Amino acid sequence: MPHAMSAPMPHEPRLSRDLRTLLATQRVAALGTLGEDGLPFVSMVPYALAPGRACVVIHVSGLAAHTRNLQRTPQVSLLVRQAEVAGEPVHALPRVTLIGKATVLARDSAPWLEGRQAYLARFPEAEPMTQLGDFMFVAIDLTGARQVAGFGAARSLDTEAIQNVLRPLA
Repeated sequence: MPHAMSAPMPHEPRLSRDLRTLLATQRVAALGTLGEDGLPFVSMVPYALAPGRACVVIHVSGLAAHTRNLQRTPQVSLLVRQAEVAGEPVHALPRVTLIGKATVLARDSAPWLEGRQAYLARFPEAEPMTQLGDFMFVAIDLTGARQVAGFGAARSLDTEAIQNVLRPLA
């Protein structure tokens, strides 16, 4: 009787695998927006990945400066980095700067429901905040990225490459 063979796993380059792992294991990003005065503004946001749309989802308050900024100027960036280890060098910490366009998701729309599901799968404790009227889900559709995986291991990714990293492996 022949043995059932499983389908071979698709090959994924090491840097893509490292980036996928970084984005899956870290839960907080530094969000860069532009203020009304044109000056950069950086804040901390928890994030989730919405694989169906290959985007990053954040849940933000309409009262926050970064929310007003991204509504006015939707071009944003997110910095995700590996956590620092006490006593270890920090210069080669794996990190990625994601570049994208932010869109506030219409409440109860299909993208909102997908974003909410992805966010609550990662942050179930945030469920009560999703009921607050001033909070909203924002999808950040990524247009590029700059990954630093350590000394001598850096690359830029275009829209297609970063979206491929965000999509689940077949």
